[in-house]
Amino acid sequence: MPEITYREAIRQALLEALNNDERVFIMGEDIGAYGGSYAITKGFLAEFGEKRIKDTPISESAFVGAGIGAAMGGLKPIVEIMTINFSLLAMDQIVNIAAKLHYMSGGQVSVPLIIRTVSGGGNQLAATHSQNFEGWYAHVPGLRVVTPSTPYDAWGLFRTALKDNNPVIFVEHSLLYGNRGTVPEGYWEIPFGKADVKRQGKDVTIACYLRTVPLALRAAEELAKDGVEAEVVDLRTLRPLDAETVIQSVRKTTRAVVVAEGWSLGNFANEIITQIQEQAFDHLDAPVQRVTGADAPMPYARHLELASMPSEKDIIAAVKKIV
Repeated sequence: MPEITYREAIRQALLEALNNDERVFIMGEDIGAYGGSYAITKGFLAEFGEKRIKDTPISESAFVGAGIGAAMGGLKPIVEIMTINFSLLAMDQIVNIAAKLHYMSGGQVSVPLIIRTVSGGGNQLAATHSQNFEGWYAHVPGLRVVTPSTPYDAWGLFRTALKDNNPVIFVEHSLLYGNRGTVPEGYWEIPFGKADVKRQGKDVTIACYLRTVPLALRAAEELAKDGVEAEVVDLRTLRPLDAETVIQSVRKTTRAVVVAEGWSLGNFANEIITQIQEQAFDHLDAPVQRVTGADAPMPYARHLELASMPSEKDIIAAVKKIV
């Protein structure tokens, strides 16, 4: 199986979509002539033209609204919001319009819209450009929230997103773009709402998603040197959420650590912990541990930024506290 980067998997998924369906078009800030902030759409404008690769003004509410209208009209828009921080400017369009049109029209209207965006810190972009809002969108009925951690997952989940008639928030992480992974040579899809056990273990379950998956896997390898075998469960999608795979793992290991970037208060990790408590309480041999970011605006200084984000050491410490 060929090995490609996370960035290349997203790029190939977009090229495939554009080549296979003439209804698909992409729009967003700097995606055309500039080639995208993360070089995902480099060369797309020359290949597909301005009708299908649309540079937009700096007005997220306007171009997300245009994407909603295009989806209602029968097209398959892929809207890129440069970072999830900027989605705040389109929150009303996403939460009150895209997510609710199908329900409020009695099923007469669908919004097959994909919103690609980038979450998280790690690039010294400071407090207003380093936030994690995927948990906010997972709170909203009517939205799909997809959080792939590997090239294989990113490509397979994107194919599923293209076939979904609901609005999909497709969340990437900039620190994953250079990560490499194998992908099959044939066609594959990954269904929404199906978590993946990335590593088998018997002593503790580590539930995670996006960038925290490779962190958890590296932490698990370090723990194994001390005889602790951690099972790593990648959620892959936050809505729909596959809590059952996590629960089954916890029933086996009897201990759990949940890892997620972002502030601790109201973090999506808390939802996973609640479901573990509700469905696997009698199987627990220790309190569920939580590893999140610091409850503070993201610092600009590199050493402080790193200290504010979950790390392998944090995960190892949380596991050792209960094992």
